[in-house]
Amino acid sequence: MKSGSKIKPSSASIAMLGVPFDNVTIGETAAIVERMIASGRPHYIATANVDFLVQASEDVELRRILFDADLIVCDGTPLVWASRLLGNPLKERVAGSDLVPLLLKIAEERQYRVYFLGGKDEVVEQAIRNIRRDHPKLQLAGYYSPPFAPLLEMDHDDICRRINEARPDMCFVSFGCPKQEKWIWMNRDKIKVPMSVGVGATIDFLAGSVKRAPRWMGGLGLEWIYRLCQEPKRLFKRYAKDLWYFGFAILRQLWAMKIRSKPRSDAAAEVSIREGAQYFHLKMPDRLDAPAVQDNLVLIDEAVASGKAILLCEVDCSFIDSTGAGFLVRLAKRAGDDRFTLVLVNASKRVRSGLAMMKLDKMFRFAASREEGLALARGLLLAEAADARPADSDGACRLIWSGELTAGNVAKVWEQSESVFDGAIPGGDALVVELSGLKFIDSSGAGLMVKLKKEAIRRDVELRFEGVTKEVENVLKLTRLTGFLLGGTR
Repeated sequence: MKSGSKIKPSSASIAMLGVPFDNVTIGETAAIVERMIASGRPHYIATANVDFLVQASEDVELRRILFDADLIVCDGTPLVWASRLLGNPLKERVAGSDLVPLLLKIAEERQYRVYFLGGKDEVVEQAIRNIRRDHPKLQLAGYYSPPFAPLLEMDHDDICRRINEARPDMCFVSFGCPKQEKWIWMNRDKIKVPMSVGVGATIDFLAGSVKRAPRWMGGLGLEWIYRLCQEPKRLFKRYAKDLWYFGFAILRQLWAMKIRSKPRSDAAAEVSIREGAQYFHLKMPDRLDAPAVQDNLVLIDEAVASGKAILLCEVDCSFIDSTGAGFLVRLAKRAGDDRFTLVLVNASKRVRSGLAMMKLDKMFRFAASREEGLALARGLLLAEAADARPADSDGACRLIWSGELTAGNVAKVWEQSESVFDGAIPGGDALVVELSGLKFIDSSGAGLMVKLKKEAIRRDVELRFEGVTKEVENVLKLTRLTGFLLGGTR
């Protein structure tokens, strides 16, 4: 989320299957939430479990949402176990079903305003009754269970209006993963809530409609068995897929980023820092692993906070582990939030293959040298985040979309695209939208494509989307819009 300086924990994060987990306890998470509220700026938290990781492996948009989240906590004992194997043990499991009751208690003490969004009407109403009974002094700002609809067919403006009128400090969203994460991402700039988090089935636990597993089962990582016994038809296929994919993928990451590691020398791994007029140049040590990151984290954070417009990070490393990958993600997140441009310079084959294995390589810009990195970064600083412009072609009018198309810029891109309709295309003619320069879209971007298609139908204009990248096609497929947008014309 582009919301000002991120409020981050001090410990090094760890990337598992491309998802960067923050290494925090539940108490530290609650303290970070309080700092988020004190800042007054919007933030969002993801409580990621094994199923999140499996879904993110197939869902480009969800992967990007988790990449950009202000805080990602570990909601699964198997993930804690995996982190130990990968060399940077997560301190503990921070389950959403434990975090929400703690935050409600803190909200009652601090007089924070709380809002609940989503869930079935009868479940939410029972949960609210239980919350009012247990927290009589809690400032419950409101709750709303919107009619069930696909994400792009929801009345987002009405929902955002309700939330903003309630003026909450915390918003708990219960649409299920990944819908709740995508809803928060799409509307993050519309709702003025310091902390939003997707809580999934926690609303059922609060209502008492679903019982939680005994604590001893959660501690042993067996909570999924308890849930499976409660809802075998719904959960069996999902759990079987999650277990198979997660087990194989973690073993692959363990082999590539841990077992194949050469013994570490006793010499301290130091980061070299050079400063230019407009840039910082960080040279990573030969081994970008957990000890190197921990030893240099404070130094690097101070350099990044300097306000330079460009950060060149040289990563000609012979080895990178899961903590090293998590560290690079942390740099990229800081870059996006603090408005400086990050370029990875002279990235070694080991670094590139490690990031590609976790499907993180598309999140970074690469350059072969410092000079090339500076030129690339300066060009990116001048470029628009998204662009729509007309182009000459043979017969049909062509509209070029480039950059990234997200909730933050769809209004601008629509305005640019609509001007082409108004000024260049007579009724009955054709419009071709070139997407080859579009590196990423979210569900809002897919919604804009639908809006353009409907406008073309209304004006009797033949519309074609061409040059669709794999990333864009992935989002359209998961929103079930491929046939409507790519399969026809009028």
